[in-house]
Amino acid sequence: MSRKRLQFLAESLSRSTKHFSEVEVECLIKLFDALLARSCSQFAVSGFNRIAFRDTLFAAFGMTDDVVLDRDCFAVYDLNGDGYISREEMFQMLKDTLIKQPADEDPDEAIKDLIEIVLKKMDYDHDGKLSFADFEQAVKDENLLLEAFGPCLPDIKSRIAFEERVFPDTRKL
Repeated sequence: MSRKRLQFLAESLSRSTKHFSEVEVECLIKLFDALLARSCSQFAVSGFNRIAFRDTLFAAFGMTDDVVLDRDCFAVYDLNGDGYISREEMFQMLKDTLIKQPADEDPDEAIKDLIEIVLKKMDYDHDGKLSFADFEQAVKDENLLLEAFGPCLPDIKSRIAFEERVFPDTRKL
């Protein structure tokens, strides 16, 4: 790709996104081109399936499945998209989790108690809300906390059906 074409593409893409500067977009385009050139023959033979995508993420960025899953689950729980899971968001997700409560106890109070337990376990910076860093550290310490606020991942049957539709050439491991 010519320098002029690269600069034009980086400039136009950086205007359409708020997450990357023009320099960062240019670096991503260069990385993409290098990755494509290096892997072109492999993809021409086998196709770009789920396994190739996962291997590419790992080779280029060091990303493993758990990093992708952590971010995806956090995004599901961050209901308002502000980068934090607040007490209010936790309340919305946990309000239907308690099945039976004593008659004399307010159900909202039981949920608030549950939120306090969650914050004690997961809020590493003690700011009263969960950042991605808090969530990631908690999941690393105890992987069952990945779905602490409810299911965020599809069940295995749905996942397999989706992968077979989207990546029909993927061999089962």
